[in-house]
Amino acid sequence: MIMINPHTQDQELRSQSIHFLEQSPAQRLQILQELGLGRFKFLSKIRLNDENIDCVIRFLQNPGEMKFPNLSGADLSNLNLDDVSLIRGNLTEANLQGTSLLNADLIFVNFTKADLRKADLRGATLNGTVWLETLVEECQLGIGNGLTKQQRKELQLRGAKFNHLVEDD
Repeated sequence: MIMINPHTQDQELRSQSIHFLEQSPAQRLQILQELGLGRFKFLSKIRLNDENIDCVIRFLQNPGEMKFPNLSGADLSNLNLDDVSLIRGNLTEANLQGTSLLNADLIFVNFTKADLRKADLRGATLNGTVWLETLVEECQLGIGNGLTKQQRKELQLRGAKFNHLVEDD
């Protein structure tokens, strides 16, 4: 009987994730397409660091079961992620500082404790999003983007900027 050492498997997965992140964006995109993860092309843009190694490990562990992206703790700062679709994504504690998410589809995304300072979410669809302890100073948001009136007020109080004035009903 062959015994598989879970520690060896973990090390192999970590090595594969590092190898993936060392590739060029074009090579990463090709790998993602081969794994059936082509819709997550934003992974071709992320930096090689510990946070993103952990993120890639989650994608590589079960590529066939990656219906909703788990990006908790990922470093997506200062990236252009315009028009990305992250429906039901977990962005808990993710670093999205300075990231452009113009017209992104972010329905039911969990932004708990994420850093969205100076991010641009104008035109993004934000229905059902969770914003617990999210940093939003100078985060740009649009009107009519799926946020409730209460969410808009709370986000404004925490420093988010809306591209139009919100009128009280």
